[in-house]
Amino acid sequence: MAASTRARRRGEKVLPAVHPNVGLEVEYRRRLQRLIAEMDHSFRYWLAATYKANEPVMAQDEPTPAVRLRVAVNKLARRWQKRFDVAADELAEYFATAIEDRSSRTLRRILKKGGYTVRFKMTKAMRDVMKATIAEQVGLIKSIPQQYLVNVQGAVMRSVTAGRDLESLTKEIKQQYGVAHRRAALIARSQNNMATANMTRVRQTEAGITEAVWLHSLAGKEPRPSHLANNGKRYSVTSGWWDPDEKKWILPGQLINCRCTSKPVVKGFS
Repeated sequence: MAASTRARRRGEKVLPAVHPNVGLEVEYRRRLQRLIAEMDHSFRYWLAATYKANEPVMAQDEPTPAVRLRVAVNKLARRWQKRFDVAADELAEYFATAIEDRSSRTLRRILKKGGYTVRFKMTKAMRDVMKATIAEQVGLIKSIPQQYLVNVQGAVMRSVTAGRDLESLTKEIKQQYGVAHRRAALIARSQNNMATANMTRVRQTEAGITEAVWLHSLAGKEPRPSHLANNGKRYSVTSGWWDPDEKKWILPGQLINCRCTSKPVVKGFS
């Protein structure tokens, strides 16, 4: 029988939720967007210099300007992909560690206030979740320049072929910067939510918690109807909750842009 937080059973406590840390999300987003801004500035500066150096013959559709621009783009692409590859490993490990530390400390404090003392160690289950979290973040971070570079390369070649001026090219590159900038924000928010959800589940399980209460954030312009309907209902910490829209078992905060959390149910109180 599904029960809401109001239908609390005898001998148990429903404790507060572990929320994703907004500060970590902001710092994650800031670092990514700063790197993107540096990449975008580098591209616009060097492409403008190359474009202006060949501007008198650009409109004649001669091969030399196109070749020079392509060489410049490819050189910049290699440089910035390498920068992001290095940053991805460092950022992913730093934030996975920070999220684990913060979520574990928060859950331990919540449990202690509820009269349940527990000590968390770096278990195999947590190490596995951290490795998976780091791997996913690395892939997402590396995908930012990949998408940006492909689109910028296309914009440059189209500009040369059509004989467009530098202003038109710059405008199109700025659009790609906007795409990358927004993608960084989405990655920071979603990864913070997902990592917190996954690590909290491991710690809840290790503390002997088998049930939790789904808590909808009531935020966002377009909340998922199924998540909103599940607000206040219980689910198994081990298996998660069956999302009828997604057709799979999930945890709160696991889906992209999902801001739901959960309240742990601690049993054994009289």
